[in-house]
Amino acid sequence: MYKIRIILDTKEDIIRTVLVDETIDLEILHKTIASSFGFAGQEMASFYRTDDEWNQGEEIPLFNMAEAGEDISMKGCILSETLPEENSKLIYVYDFLKMWTFYVDVVEILDEKRDDLPQIILTVGEIPAEAPEKEFVAEKVDDGFGDEEDIDDEFGHFDDFDYNEY
Repeated sequence: MYKIRIILDTKEDIIRTVLVDETIDLEILHKTIASSFGFAGQEMASFYRTDDEWNQGEEIPLFNMAEAGEDISMKGCILSETLPEENSKLIYVYDFLKMWTFYVDVVEILDEKRDDLPQIILTVGEIPAEAPEKEFVAEKVDDGFGDEEDIDDEFGHFDDFDYNEY
């Protein structure tokens, strides 16, 4: 049995802790997380593998999106194989139009077996009416062209050009 903490990516503390059987697949975990936060679970969603610093890695989509052959999906990923030890982490994104983003963390792995799973054992905070706005920040990449202020060619800055002169 896994004790999993799910934290909504907001400024306020919005947390759910759930108990789930280690033999479930990620599709069942997706439905458990969605329902624990009051969602119907009808929207597209994906899990993303992550490291200890929550850097987003490989996507595990709800459905196999490959055109041919086998590819990864939630249905094919068993919890105990995907999150094999305590402190294993995933990022979960629900509803790609609204981008509800959650941090999923294995708090504890217990040897105990129960028939009443999945079960929500802790609820902190209420989910907001609107999804928190995401700020996408990219690292500045040196493209070899320098900054706009560094333009020093035979034409000079275009801003200095008087277009009415011609």
